[in-house]
Amino acid sequence: MFVLGIDPGLTTTGYGVVGRFPALKPVAAGVIRTRVEDTIAMRLRDLYDSLLSLIQEHQPEVMAIEQVFTNVNRQTAIAVGRAAGVAILAAAQSGIAVFEYTPTAVKSAVTGDGAAGKQAVQTMVARRLNLKAAPQPADAADALAVAICHLQSLQIPAGVLR
Repeated sequence: MFVLGIDPGLTTTGYGVVGRFPALKPVAAGVIRTRVEDTIAMRLRDLYDSLLSLIQEHQPEVMAIEQVFTNVNRQTAIAVGRAAGVAILAAAQSGIAVFEYTPTAVKSAVTGDGAAGKQAVQTMVARRLNLKAAPQPADAADALAVAICHLQSLQIPAGVLR
């Protein structure tokens, strides 16, 4: 099973593809960046096109996305919500299911502490995926963490998923 994890953002959206063979294995990770000088409509279109390309390339069975949380900055929360909506649309139009997880649930699943900081998440993602270093940038590590959270939440014995 391949899970596409998404850490949504308008300027930077993190993505991570994780499989279970039977152990967790990173397949791809990175970020999609949009140009701040472009209009919102163009940036959302570029994000959508990039996500469709990722889905076509990696053929995930599901998308796991971090839920938008209430931010102190209302404009940031709106921008993240727009990016999340575009990601969910790309998944739906590709015929893959979408599962949403709160930031607290993701941190808890990966580190055991729902209040863990970014550095702790990056360190544990590296350990859980047997990587030599923490994935960079942090948005990519966060997206991998969301994918790990989904795979862990399935609670199916490792030998069953292929």
